[in-house]
Amino acid sequence: MARQTRADFPLPDFITTTAALAALCDRLRTETFVTVDTEFMRERTYWPELCVVQLASDTEVAVVDAQAPGIDLAPLGALLADTAVMKVFHAARQDIEIFVLLFGDVPRPLFDTQIAAMVAGFGDQVGYDALVSSLTGGQIDKVHRFSDWSARPLTPAQVTYAAADVTHLRGAYEKLCERLEKDGRLEWVGEEMAVLADVNTYRANPETMWERLRPRTNNRRMLGVLRALAAWREREAQRSNIPRQRMLKDEALLEIAATAPTNADDLARARGITRGFAEGKTGMSLLAAVAEAKALPEQALPEVPGQREGPKASPALVSLLKVLLAAKCEQFHVAPKLVANAEDIDRLATEETPAVACTTGWRADVFGADAMALKSGKLALGVDGKRVKLIR
Repeated sequence: MARQTRADFPLPDFITTTAALAALCDRLRTETFVTVDTEFMRERTYWPELCVVQLASDTEVAVVDAQAPGIDLAPLGALLADTAVMKVFHAARQDIEIFVLLFGDVPRPLFDTQIAAMVAGFGDQVGYDALVSSLTGGQIDKVHRFSDWSARPLTPAQVTYAAADVTHLRGAYEKLCERLEKDGRLEWVGEEMAVLADVNTYRANPETMWERLRPRTNNRRMLGVLRALAAWREREAQRSNIPRQRMLKDEALLEIAATAPTNADDLARARGITRGFAEGKTGMSLLAAVAEAKALPEQALPEVPGQREGPKASPALVSLLKVLLAAKCEQFHVAPKLVANAEDIDRLATEETPAVACTTGWRADVFGADAMALKSGKLALGVDGKRVKLIR
C-alpha cells in the first residue's frame, strides 16, 4: 500500500484481521515513534475490556478492532515490545495496564505527553484537548467520548473519532520534545517515566488496598480487619470479574471493619448488605476473613497510616516550604505536583536528612537544595514587586 504524507492523510485504516494487523505492525516497526491510544469498557467488569487500539506513525494511522472475530493481537505485542520504536501515549496508565494484562509487560520505551507537559510548564494534569490546542492549534471533537465501544459494528464516525486522538498526538509529541530539548529537560521526563515503566505499577496488591480507603482511626485492630476485608474484596472482584465497588462499597467495608461481625445476623445489619449476601457463600467467606484478622497477634497488625516517630512538623515551616515550592516552580515553569507532595514537605520540615525524591536529581536543582538551605537559615524569602524572591 502506498503510504501517505501527513499533509495528505486518507481516512484511517480499519484493521479487523490478524494478517492486516501483522502487516501494519511490520510497517510501524520501521518508524522512530508510534502514538498509541485505546478505547475500552470497565463499567461492568473488574478487568478492562479492550475494544479498540489506535496507532499512528509519521505517515499513517490505523484503528484496530480488538474484538474482531478471530483476530490475534500478538503482532501488536511485538510492536509494543520493540525497543527501537518509541511508544507515545497521553495519560498512559490505563492504556498500559491493559497491555500488561494482555502481553505481560509494559510497552518499551514509552513517553507520556501528560507527564512531559507538566515538566514543560503546562500545569498539573493538563487536559489532552487543551494541550493539543496549545501546541498544534488542533481541535478535537469529543462527541463520541462516551460511546459504547463494545457494541458492534463500529460506525465510521466512531472510527474517525478514535483515530483523531493518535493523529493529533504526533504533533503534540514532536512540539513537546522540541520544547523540552531546548530547555534541557528531556532527561527530567526520562526520570519520570521510570514509574510508568515498572510493571508492578499496574499489578494491584490486595494486601495494600486498605490504604486507599484512608481510614480515620488509630485502632490497629480495626485496621487489621479492614486490611483483611479490602484484600478479600479485591480477590473476590478479580475472581468474579466485577468492579470492586459492585462487590462491596467502601462505606460498607469501613462499617464492617468497625463492627467486626461474627455471624450472618450481625453482617446483615451493615449498610448495603442483604440477608441473602450475609447467609450465602460470599458472606461466609467474608466472615471468615474477619475472624482470621481478629485472631492476629498485636505485632502483625498494620501501623496507623501517616504516624511517624519524632516531633511533628512546625506548621509555619511547612507553610514556608510550600511558598518556596510554589515560587521555584513558577520560576522554572514546572508543575509543583511533579516536584514534591505534602509528605515530602513534612519530612523536609522534620528530618535532618530526609530521603525524599525532591532532594535528588533535577528536583533538587529546582527545589530540594533551596528547601534545605531555607531550613538551615542560609536562605530567606522576600517579595519583589508581585513575586516572591530568594535572599541568600
